[in-house]
Amino acid sequence: MKKRIVAVLLSGCMVASLLAGCGGKKDDAAAGSTAADSGSGDGYHFEVVVKSFQSTYWQAAIQGMDQAKDELGITYNATGPNAESDIADQVNMLNNAINANPDGIALAACDQSAVLDSLQTALDKKIPVVCFDTTVPDAPEGSVYSNVVTDNGGAGAIAGEKLYEAVKDQLGKGTVRVGEVNQDATAANITERGMGFINKFKELAEADSYKVAVIGNDYYVGKVENNAAEADADIIIEVAVPAQTTVDLCTTEASNIMNKDDTIAIFGSNQVSAEGVLAANANLNVLGDKILAAGFDAGTAQKAAVKDGTLLGSVTQSPLMMGKGAIETLAKICDGEDVEMDQPTDAAWYDADNMDDADIAPNLYD
Repeated sequence: MKKRIVAVLLSGCMVASLLAGCGGKKDDAAAGSTAADSGSGDGYHFEVVVKSFQSTYWQAAIQGMDQAKDELGITYNATGPNAESDIADQVNMLNNAINANPDGIALAACDQSAVLDSLQTALDKKIPVVCFDTTVPDAPEGSVYSNVVTDNGGAGAIAGEKLYEAVKDQLGKGTVRVGEVNQDATAANITERGMGFINKFKELAEADSYKVAVIGNDYYVGKVENNAAEADADIIIEVAVPAQTTVDLCTTEASNIMNKDDTIAIFGSNQVSAEGVLAANANLNVLGDKILAAGFDAGTAQKAAVKDGTLLGSVTQSPLMMGKGAIETLAKICDGEDVEMDQPTDAAWYDADNMDDADIAPNLYD
């Protein structure tokens, strides 16, 4: 179900520019050397720009960076806006990070279009950038040296498949509604994840001869192929995006969908939106009975809801390994090592039966 991304190795001339971008601190490091035999990272300073510190997801990523810092002997400075919808604030922080002339930058972009000029500046100054959590598909060529990200389309598809199988017996008895709350329609990771859910649910439904209409947010609706007319649909997938990335506004969007009599399922595509679904249920008390729900990521509230059956389950990423991988990749770049352009990290379904398993539990941060 998870697609594998083909690794692209940096060319020799790219490696040379990377060494220049890292200030030449490891000019004598042999290409292909390992962290263990070259003292990788010793003395480097990196700037890190996250999407926000609003959710504990980003604190888990920082924990991974701290592990890499201790292992490699680097230093880093992390900044991020108050909310993931504060795009202009993040761009200013990225520009400040570039102006600090670090050895490298790790970036989790709130908006994949808003950072393009800044990435060009980083390229001009020969500062290597590693994107983590979300890619910047239209980044100036050569500005982004590696992407340490979840296969978000595949991760969303996991939730789509699990929810479809859970509600399959309710289909064919009249029109039903499935909700999806996405925190935004700008960040690549969120949009890919949201479309992964929609496309998988739609694919499975159409294979069973049901007509599916996707309605709601224009961005997501515009991405749907062969969208059925709402009046003719057996299944309506209603996609909501709040005006800003807050639990309160996600709660309002979730409540609007969950209040509708034909709603049988809902998906919150990240921690903030999943917590919005749970907050809506505090007033409506419909999850686990009338409506089945799936979440994404973790956090105390979501873990408790999975454990007690309020949520059918959720999809976990590995933010800790993503953060650690971003720092390790920057150190390798500065050492002159070849790195893969795309470095996918795993996502997995967890529910009350497997959330304590050894391969799941470490990713379920509070």
